[in-house]
Order: sequence, then structure tokens, then C-alpha cells
Amino acid sequence: MSAATRDERAGATDQDPDDDGAVSAALSTPLDMLLTDAASSPVRRFVPGLSALKLGAGLVRHPRAVAKRSLTLGTELARIGRGASRLAPTAKDRRFAEEAWSRNPLFKRGMQSYLAVGEAARGLVQDAGLGWTDREKMGFIVDNLVEAAAPTNNPLLNPKVLKRTLDTGGGNLLEGSRRLVRDFATPPRVPSMVEADAFSVGDDLAVTPGQVVLRTSVFELIQYTPSTPMVHQVPLLIVPPTINKYYIIDLAPQRSLVEHLVASGQQVFCISWRNPDVRHADWGLDTFGEAILEAMTACEEITKQDRTSVLGICSGGMISSMLLAHLAATGQLHRVAAFSLMVTVIDQERAGVTSALLSHKTAAAGVQASKDKGYLDGRALAEVFAWLRPNDLIWNYWVNNYLMGHAPKPFDILYWNADPVRMTAAMHRDFMDLALRNALVHPDAATMLGTPVDLGRIEVDAYVVAGIADHLCKWESCYATTQLFGGTTKFILSTSGHIAAMVNPPGNPKASYQTATDNPSTPQAWLEGATKVKGTWWDDYAAWLADRAGGERRRPRKLGNATHEPLCAAPGTYVHDR
Repeated sequence: MSAATRDERAGATDQDPDDDGAVSAALSTPLDMLLTDAASSPVRRFVPGLSALKLGAGLVRHPRAVAKRSLTLGTELARIGRGASRLAPTAKDRRFAEEAWSRNPLFKRGMQSYLAVGEAARGLVQDAGLGWTDREKMGFIVDNLVEAAAPTNNPLLNPKVLKRTLDTGGGNLLEGSRRLVRDFATPPRVPSMVEADAFSVGDDLAVTPGQVVLRTSVFELIQYTPSTPMVHQVPLLIVPPTINKYYIIDLAPQRSLVEHLVASGQQVFCISWRNPDVRHADWGLDTFGEAILEAMTACEEITKQDRTSVLGICSGGMISSMLLAHLAATGQLHRVAAFSLMVTVIDQERAGVTSALLSHKTAAAGVQASKDKGYLDGRALAEVFAWLRPNDLIWNYWVNNYLMGHAPKPFDILYWNADPVRMTAAMHRDFMDLALRNALVHPDAATMLGTPVDLGRIEVDAYVVAGIADHLCKWESCYATTQLFGGTTKFILSTSGHIAAMVNPPGNPKASYQTATDNPSTPQAWLEGATKVKGTWWDDYAAWLADRAGGERRRPRKLGNATHEPLCAAPGTYVHDR
């Protein structure tokens, strides 16, 4: 699940993996909060409630801190007025890249005043001495207000917009108005990040050759065509997120993890989830766990193996973890050769700002809303994701689309992001229950296919990937998984955010990741002992997987088998469902 940032878009061609801010993703919020907001309204999180009162009371209790903050702001504003301030945006803040912001005295003073006031506002939240929940909630609200107030968002204060307005005779604003009306006429009511016809799935994206070898009412199973003379014996099954299309791991050629693994000699299979509707409201976690099990069986039958390596991504990783616990409880864990997780949070405790914004009452209202409708609309989730990173996903496109009158530039990740999948009401209910009870960290507190889930019984080698700038699945929360599984876990901390951490193809000389030989109890201790490795983790993962994928054999002459005859060419049919 996810959304991509402006900088991830830039990363399509010139991404700098060392620039954590530049590649941060939009998705980094615990699942419970995202699902609740999507079922109700993102506006709800902008209501401060009692947290605002606590903020006011906290400031009253800390008069010295408030006085110091006010004095600092007043002094800085005086310097700005005299033209003596050295206040400047960070190098990563591209909103003020236009030369006029630094050369024109009026624009420069406006920018500096905005930065000074914003810094003071954020500082007051810290000065109030709030508890974690209230601090996270008020910090989120204040951040959004500050970012909305940026002079770059105002057509009368942005020099770049003023110049274009003069050059076009106002044509940019007319075109922008047309775009605004179109964007806000239907959900998600946020600025378009990519044109609807920018790409075509099956033509530009998801083009790694393969065949659909199994189709059920829940999923299609794609088997990819080997591209090497020899392949590893043990197949790899990829379980994608359940609220996005699978092709985030099969984007354009040279940017496809599937393509990379196939070229590494792996026999790769991937699930493509059906886009459910009201008819499938009763599909819960057990439905999707059963589907993964069915896909594993097909992989084994087609490759004539008794084991499969499993790679789960985000929500797909959560369900896969539960299924492996089920296999362990039923004496079938030997069917899993290796287990991998990407940007997956299993331990939901303090997983981010959204945890602070959620109450059980609100969560229950969200579950009821999806139950009434039969599903959770993927477009609503996209709107929630966008407001998690307003600078990247709202205001950047506000300026580009509506003030400048430009069409958003084509970018494959954003096209994928705008192609969501609905979540069934039962799945929504089950995920919310897991998150609110943080049930997966407690042995036997949840069930999968009728058996208690104890992740400690997953005694297989695991490979866990997180993104250091991931704001949806914080890397510290992803790291907590290393303390839950019973086998040996290798943890990889990639540069970038939620999406760019996964889309990390070779060829970028600045690419790097961090890893360590041990997994101490805290992420901070792990980070202190980690070493930086140049290159993409894709190569490391392919080597890790190869060590656990058995010997080599000649590649199969055809895909599928007598039981699972190819049905159609990849990417199949379900991926096109809207």
C-alpha cells in the first residue's frame, strides 16, 4: 500500500539514495489509522479535540519555554526586516528553488518570515511537554497548517507563478482551474499526480514475460518465463499488498524486481489479487491465507518441488506471516524454504503518527462504515496517503497543476499509486482487530485458518527489508519483526521511503543499504552496529535467496503443467479491474 512522493518521481531517473528526504515515501502510517481514515474521512484527523486543550495547558505550564520561543521568533523577524537574517530553506526543500526567493528582497523576506514562524509553531508543540499521543496528533496538525501556509502555494506570493501568469496572460490559471474542477469532481479529491493515460499496464508496465497458470475467484497466479538456461529448483512466490496492484514489483523494464530475480535464475511466481467489490464483502484474512496456500501448492506442483520461498510485501507480508505460523502449527513449515518481508509492520505499537490519532471508538465507526458499503474504497485510501505527505503529494501538485497550469509528469510509481484495489469489509475488520490489539506480537492472540498464530514458531531463514525514510512503515517498526520470528533473520535497511525502498534497481552509483551480523533488541543498537554497503540490496537478496533455493536445473520448456495449463499471458486479467 502506498503513495509516492515528488522526490520518488524524480528518482525515476536521477534518484539519490543517500538523500533520505529526497526519496521519502508517502506511506508511513500504521494500518489501523489508515484504514479508519479511509473508511470515514481524512478530515477527521485535522480535528484536534482535547489535544488542543492539552497543548494550551502545556504551554501555560511552561511559560519560560514559551517566552524564549517568542523572543527567538521576534529577534529573527527583526533580522529579517533589516535584511540581516541568514535563515534559509534546507537544501532538500525544493519549493524555494526559484532564484527570486533568494535575490528579490520582498520574496526573500516573505520566505524567511514563513520559515521563522513555522519553526516557532513546531517548536511550541515540543515545548508544551505533551505525552506521545497528543504530541504526535498536534504535531501532525501543525505541520499540515504550516505547509499549507507556504507562500509558494499562493499565486500572489510565488514569483514563478507570477511570471508564468504574465507570460501566458493568465492562461495558466484558467488551465489550472479546469484541472482543479476535474480532480475534485470524483475521489480521491486531491491533485492528480499523473495523467490517467500516462502508462498502460501490460504495454509499459508489468511487462515481464509470463503466463497466468491459475485463476480463482480471489487471485490469479502468474508464472514468469525464465530468462536463464538454468534455474534454481525451489520456486519463489511473491505475495503483494492487498490494497494495491501487484505490479509495484514489476514496473517498467530495468525497474522491475521480478525481472531482476528472473534474470538471477529464480523461478518466480506472483499473486495478482482480484479487485473485490460488494459481492466479496465476507472475504477475511482466512480467505487470503487460504489463497496463499493454494498458490504455494500450485508452485510446488508446477515445479515438482515440496518447498517454496515466500516473499510478502506490506499487508501481503502480514498475511504471509500468519500463514507461516499456521503451517508451523500444523507441521507443514517444511514447505517454506525461505521467508522474506518488505516494508511490513507486524508490531503496531507506536507505529507512527496515525497510532496517536486513533481511538477504539473511531476505529469501530470505520469498520461499520466499510461493513455498510461492503468494502473499503481504494481511492479513499489514496486520499489518506496523500495527506500524510502534503508537501510532496498535495501542495507540490497544487502549484504544478493549478497555479502553473502544467500537466503532471509521467512517472510509473505514481501511476501505480493511482491504481488502487478495494479492501473487503471483512478484511478491513480483521486488520483493524489485529492492529488495535497488536495481536501478532502476542502468541496465540490471533488465528489463521483455525490455528493460533505464534510467530516465534516460524523457524525459517528470513530476509526483512525496510526503508529508512518510510513514513508509513517506520523502519524501527519493521525491525521489530527480527525479534518475533524463531529463525535467523537478516535485516536490511534501504535508503528511501516506502516505495523507493522496493524499487531499487542496479545501476545507480549512489545506491547503498545497511546491514549487520546481529539483531540486538533495539533498532538503535542495530543501527550503531550496522555497516553501509554500496549498491542495491536487490543483488544481496538474489544471492541470499539463491543460497536457499536448492540446486540448479534446466529451465522448464513451457510454463504451467497438465493441471495448471496457461490461461493467458501476464499480466493477466485481474490487474486491469478498476
